[in-house]
Amino acid sequence: MVDAHENNPPHEVVIVGGGFGGLYAAKSLKKANVNVTLIDKRNFHLFQPLLYQVATGALSPADISSPLRSVLSKSKNTKVLLGEVDDINPDAKQVIVSGEAVRYDTLIVATGAKHSYFGKDDWEEFAPGLKTVEDAIAMRHRIFMAFEAAEKESDPVQRQAWLTFVIVGGGPTGVELAGAIAELATKTLKEDFRNIDTSEARILLLEGMDRILPPFAPELSQEAETSLTQLGVNVQTKTLVTNIADDIVTIKQGEDVKEIAAKTVLWAAGVKASAMGKVLTERTGAESDRAGRVIVEPDLSIKGHPNIFVVGDLANFAHQNNKPLPGVAPVAMQEGEYVAKLIQKRLKGETLPQFNYVDRGSLAMIGQHAAVVDLGFIKLKGFFAWFFWLFVHIYFLIEFDNKLVVMIQWIWNYFTRNRGARLITGKENISSVAIDSNGNYQPVKTRQPLSV
Repeated sequence: MVDAHENNPPHEVVIVGGGFGGLYAAKSLKKANVNVTLIDKRNFHLFQPLLYQVATGALSPADISSPLRSVLSKSKNTKVLLGEVDDINPDAKQVIVSGEAVRYDTLIVATGAKHSYFGKDDWEEFAPGLKTVEDAIAMRHRIFMAFEAAEKESDPVQRQAWLTFVIVGGGPTGVELAGAIAELATKTLKEDFRNIDTSEARILLLEGMDRILPPFAPELSQEAETSLTQLGVNVQTKTLVTNIADDIVTIKQGEDVKEIAAKTVLWAAGVKASAMGKVLTERTGAESDRAGRVIVEPDLSIKGHPNIFVVGDLANFAHQNNKPLPGVAPVAMQEGEYVAKLIQKRLKGETLPQFNYVDRGSLAMIGQHAAVVDLGFIKLKGFFAWFFWLFVHIYFLIEFDNKLVVMIQWIWNYFTRNRGARLITGKENISSVAIDSNGNYQPVKTRQPLSV
């Protein structure tokens, strides 16, 4: 007698990427009659919205990271594979992981995005972005090394260059970085140095559009700019960066071209799809946009491949309001949950209406007691927005111990104004931004393991 289970093996769902989209899809399939395989090149989920606090010494990487196996340990139908997907074979329904084939019935790709320098990839050496733990540690190294170098510098011109921080991009990441660095300079580090006054640091936030935080309501953008200015940040809108090299940032404002001497330049201006976007378009014939994001159908599948879904920052979903959804965590979360629900409906011979993103609001932290929150039906600013921002980010952290540690750390920082993770660490950081005898950064291509 043949076991019926052998004739009808469980539906195999493979999820590529353990970010918000992939993880929320996996968690939503916990009780489904399917086998789930989550593949990621990292063994942890990273809570990216708080990555800037790692870069500025407020939190440690482990505070905002959760091991994937631990998060999914109670999902008995789910296994985690550590590896990087090299290729996809839609005809054979396989993904290739380090040369090994993994079969799927349904594939969910959620590999996110990386920095975009708009065709000027050589700028990355001088202006690092913020997407990974390594990025945050390298950025932390640059920020705190700048103050250390200024402390030893006798030339006032060079000292000012070390104390000049340029952040390119006035979106939430740029705004939060600028505010955090300003608080470092004017509050946290003010009594720590003897030869320099850290409050004299120049923090410039450059934005190409006519206001910072473009997705927010204009009055909140203005509130954010006012709060940043009060912290000492120089906000410059309608400003385009035309070159970054040799500790000089060249900008264009209208017809005027200016040069800014700055040894610390941080990039928060743009993103592009991960390499999996190109793999998907080549293997499935899917279309992509200029940023490399895969254009998806109303149910988040790829045209002609109803069993392949793309969610999160890698997806261009333009079936709502005729414009792509923003690359933010709530979008990825809702897309991951939708696809998980759709898979279960399909297995029952049912279907779902097209995906519909419910925008529950946008948030940006500026500094202590200063934030902006746009919930659509209400707009908050100042202390209440700041408190709401704290609550939301604690709530969405994945594991309870992360919630507890971050909350305690924030309470301690609030009363002491001390950022306890101000460590200059990482062999890669030191080698990749080595300082020569003239006090200039010398980028080095060698990549070595980080010490976190």
